[in-house]
Amino acid sequence: MKKEHLPEKMCPVCNRPFSWRKKWEKNWDEVKYCSDRCRGEAKKLQKSQR
Repeated sequence: MKKEHLPEKMCPVCNRPFSWRKKWEKNWDEVKYCSDRCRGEAKKLQKSQR
């Protein structure tokens, strides 16, 4: 794959686009967040809304 043609998604926490990475090759459909930090922030938001 050429780097300019990688699929992208938008992170729901930071609203920034992030590109496909080799480590996400097998589960790209389940990847929602661009980083561990954003995933942690999402969990914090879910806990505070309960």
